[in-house]
Amino acid sequence: MRQIGAILLAAYAFSMTLYSQANDKFADDWDKEHVSTLLPSNVRHAELKTYLDDLKKLGIPVTEVGRSFANREIYQVEWGKGPLKIIMWSQMHGDEPTATSALIDMFAYLKKSRDKDLVKKIEETVTIHAVPMLNPDGAETYQRRSWQGIDINRDAIDLKTPEARLLKRLRDDWNPSIGFNLHNQGSLTTVGRSLNQATIALLVVYGDAAKTASVGHERNQRLAAAMAAALQKLIPGHVSRYSDEWTPTAFGDNFSAWGTPTLLVETGALQGKNEMFLVKLNFVAFMTALESLATGAEKTQDLTPYTSLIENGSGGLYNLIFRNTSVAGSLPTDIAVNVQRQRSGFSQFCLIANMGDLRGLHGFEEYDAAGFNVVQRFRETRVGSLADLLFYKKERTVDWSSTELEKQFPPDAIFSGGKWTVGEKVIPRK
Repeated sequence: MRQIGAILLAAYAFSMTLYSQANDKFADDWDKEHVSTLLPSNVRHAELKTYLDDLKKLGIPVTEVGRSFANREIYQVEWGKGPLKIIMWSQMHGDEPTATSALIDMFAYLKKSRDKDLVKKIEETVTIHAVPMLNPDGAETYQRRSWQGIDINRDAIDLKTPEARLLKRLRDDWNPSIGFNLHNQGSLTTVGRSLNQATIALLVVYGDAAKTASVGHERNQRLAAAMAAALQKLIPGHVSRYSDEWTPTAFGDNFSAWGTPTLLVETGALQGKNEMFLVKLNFVAFMTALESLATGAEKTQDLTPYTSLIENGSGGLYNLIFRNTSVAGSLPTDIAVNVQRQRSGFSQFCLIANMGDLRGLHGFEEYDAAGFNVVQRFRETRVGSLADLLFYKKERTVDWSSTELEKQFPPDAIFSGGKWTVGEKVIPRK
């Protein structure tokens, strides 16, 4: 029986490998034709304006539609001449940049490929208005909230921020039929209770707490199913469903309530892949939705690829785990470390995320620190403190109360800023 199980498992793994190699056609198009060149986390307001200037040169309408609290321009990009109105907005959280670059690539592709039959059909079917960076102030400092310290995505009712007032006005004045609310989620979010990262999460957003369906909601479910099916070809097992609890102050929920049924796209991460790969996934998702609408395929789309998605989970993954170390001579413990969200190229900001017996949990990097004592460099070694860690071989005699510990007792290894600054290979990798 064990041999049969092993054979079946191997066959399944082989089939999934073949499945993942069957790249979506839009992925190939992105590889050949994308115009975004910077890693999304490095795109500030100035870089966005450069991208938009390039779109203007292609003949794509780009209009300043408002200003942020700090007086930065907020732009809207337009394309298409069809009766079906679509509004898309990205980076209402300043540190969630992936879809901003994907929108630039989408518009450039649509304009450059206007002689293709599919693109002609899309152009005749839809008109798209997109705000690629709703929170340019947050993007400037790579922070979630606005310059006023307000979460714009929780300002749909009070409208305390100029950015929220603008987004509502754009919807109210134009009354689009479909909304795409584009975000990033945590890089360690998982597909359910598995150890698979939730690289893309989708959600068709209800417009009330009772989860009342509508014609538009049902259409968006079919779009989400088409998107999920296309994404599974590229990242099998890494597509999830975002939690659908009703949030009365959020824009997605209220767009649906106001008459613009909205589809949420949350981009996570995939170990071993960089930010540009995530841009490609967004591009594939957007183009798949547009194709489905233009060809009419969404009308007969099987819902299973969406309805069968497992909801997001968390808590099983960490960036690093140091196994069986001892804190300043105490009993052995595991220490999990997570890297915080930040711009590419910056020194990694790492925090101790968990301590204790972490069997059953997984780190993308794991170290066997059983032969070492550890202390936090600047303060108490505890969950929430900075992961600036000094490691000492257990056979050494160390006065842990020393006020000049590092100077008086030079560590055998130092983990700081997300990397080994001393003794890189002293502690063995598991």
